[in-house]
Amino acid sequence: MNETTRLYYTDARLTDFTSQVEAIEWHATAGAICLEATAFYPTSGGQPHDTGSMGDQRVVDVVVRPDGRVWHHLDAVPAVVVGDTVSGTVDWARRFDHMQQHTGQHVLSAELVRLFDARTVGFHLGADAATIDLDRPLSVDQVSEGESAANAVVWDDRPIEVRFVTAQEAAQLDLRKPLRRAGRIRLVEIAGCDLSACGGTHVGRSGAVGVVAVSSCDRYKGGSRVGFVCGGRALRLFRQQHQELTRSGQLLSVGPDDLASAIERNQRERRDQRRLIKSLQTRVVSLDADALAVDGRSLGSATLVIASLRGHDPKSLKAVALEFIRRPGHVAVLATDRRPVGVVVARAPDVVLHAGDLVQALLATWPGRGGGRHDVAQAGGLDADPADVLRAARSLLSELLSD
Repeated sequence: MNETTRLYYTDARLTDFTSQVEAIEWHATAGAICLEATAFYPTSGGQPHDTGSMGDQRVVDVVVRPDGRVWHHLDAVPAVVVGDTVSGTVDWARRFDHMQQHTGQHVLSAELVRLFDARTVGFHLGADAATIDLDRPLSVDQVSEGESAANAVVWDDRPIEVRFVTAQEAAQLDLRKPLRRAGRIRLVEIAGCDLSACGGTHVGRSGAVGVVAVSSCDRYKGGSRVGFVCGGRALRLFRQQHQELTRSGQLLSVGPDDLASAIERNQRERRDQRRLIKSLQTRVVSLDADALAVDGRSLGSATLVIASLRGHDPKSLKAVALEFIRRPGHVAVLATDRRPVGVVVARAPDVVLHAGDLVQALLATWPGRGGGRHDVAQAGGLDADPADVLRAARSLLSELLSD
């Protein structure tokens, strides 16, 4: 069998057609049909496949195989046999969206070559956005300049011509991309802007693209990856962003034009609040230490502060314990009030005690994890009653401080 005749090559606006079935493949609950001719575009060249219907069945995927035959995958077992004539209908909304994006890509790619000699080495058309990969890095300002130039071409409503030439004829033309195939070559020309070999679907005039809107610009593999949307996608993106701006403005009780200054003001207020909270937390820690020091007990020349603190986690427990490093003659052993027990030991510089030795002694009784320096150490994960841990610490301190 010959290659499938692709009707969209000469008429991208064709959506309804009839053709003869040349081959069928059956699967468990679905199947695929190969036709003599088709208006359905198969996934290729960075552009996704068309969808639509064939009789009463949905066309859910379209692929072209190495032999040039196009297969239409259906959502059910084919209800035809080889030789039957079937009617197909392409989903126009999806087709036109792809036409806008693909033509917009040609215009944008051509203008970036003209302005900055940045050549497109990759193109991907996704469900929500499209991207081109460039062979050199561009700044945001450069991409914006390219975007403006592309829209000037779009709004000039230039004619777009599709024609076929031989590989030898194509080699004599100033194509945007080097030719990579032989045989019959399909060219897409946007007047005064771009001439490229392409098998995709395109609008008939550049004005039908509507608008080219760049949505992102990132460094990628030594070059740039530029995201963009055209036509209906650009309108949807504008609506979405406008709705988000309006909603954000309502949350801050300002209009969209005042949103940036309101966010800056809000950020300043948050920084001030964080500084205030930190200051208050420091004050609370100091007050906690003052309250604990009142109940301190003397042991020789040292004052022992041994207590469990309700509602404290290891981090806040350590913050309170560190207060006693700045208090001459003090040793603090503070524990959480529930299992597994966390313990922090801290002592002032004038107290002769290695805090880490005390922690290791506790860990010898109740396995856990911990360690530390000579002036502060901590342990965690002790499967014990907090009161038992503190009694053991008091007994150990009596031995260590009396040595």
